[in-house]
Amino acid sequence: MAEKNFDNIISIENLFTAWQEFKKGKIKKKDVQLFVFSLEDNLFQLHRELKNKLYQHSKYTAFNISDPKPRKIHKATVRDRILHHAVFRILYPIFDKSFIFDSYSCRIEKGTHKAVSRLELFCRKLNRNNRRNIYVLKCDIKKFFASVNQKILVDLIKKKIQDKNAIWLIEKIIKSFNSGIENKGIPLGNVTSQLFANIYLNEFDQFVKHKLKIKYYLRYCDDFLILGENEESLKNLIKPVDNFLKKELKLRLHPDKIIVRKLRQGVDFLGYVVLPYHRVLRTKTKRRMFNKLVEKRKELKNSLISKQYFNQSLQSYLGVLKHCKGYKVLTEINRIINP
Repeated sequence: MAEKNFDNIISIENLFTAWQEFKKGKIKKKDVQLFVFSLEDNLFQLHRELKNKLYQHSKYTAFNISDPKPRKIHKATVRDRILHHAVFRILYPIFDKSFIFDSYSCRIEKGTHKAVSRLELFCRKLNRNNRRNIYVLKCDIKKFFASVNQKILVDLIKKKIQDKNAIWLIEKIIKSFNSGIENKGIPLGNVTSQLFANIYLNEFDQFVKHKLKIKYYLRYCDDFLILGENEESLKNLIKPVDNFLKKELKLRLHPDKIIVRKLRQGVDFLGYVVLPYHRVLRTKTKRRMFNKLVEKRKELKNSLISKQYFNQSLQSYLGVLKHCKGYKVLTEINRIINP
């Protein structure tokens, strides 16, 4: 029931389950170990603060990453991140069922490989197993996470969440972040941000599917594709798409990343290039993989990492190759690891 959203989020059972989900792969981190030292006291204290509405979100720690492109990550404290998981666990099933099928980012049983496979299916259907030319419109939204309007986001959440206490908590999390512009932005790094992004862009998905009536459309976070048989008709979609984003969501398309091209030229999407008969790894993805392997090979040689850690990294790269035509890449990997 709607009025129990808050109680479900802050329940001890949900907080402990959220802890179990959060700690995976992080248990050796110093801040996590400090939290574990008084685990039950910390979680019960968090529960009391939430129940009495005394909870305050702590400040973020910002740092930059450059894999695959430069991004600023905002890391919350351990207890805040556990709460983010607790909120996500309750909100996800409420909102996920309202999302379109072809939204693939941060959803159960979706993800990058499913998105690329769906793109290939769309291509086969539209070009009738490569018997005709088709075109793809590829766009992304400029500075999406930093541009999310917090008020619009809260209003969208209120459409499904009527529990005032739950909204109080959700607003605490949303407004804990400041992008430098008042009431703008959600942080890269929060598990809740992944859900909030889908809630926000679901408005756009619904517009594309039901107002523009586009059949062959799919989205992964702020990247989206529309497939069609006519180049001009795809170009004519750019203006109404951009107008909707500006008017309804206060977003805009990245002007340098609006691309219309033939499928036979290759569609660069989520690290792969999709072609009429196969897919290959994007050149940048290959280069990054080779550079990392060379670096890890040196670290292994100098005993800076273990053989087990090196093999885990190697297996992750080989796993990527299972999803594309990668014989030449595999040959290069063998040359790197067996010089």
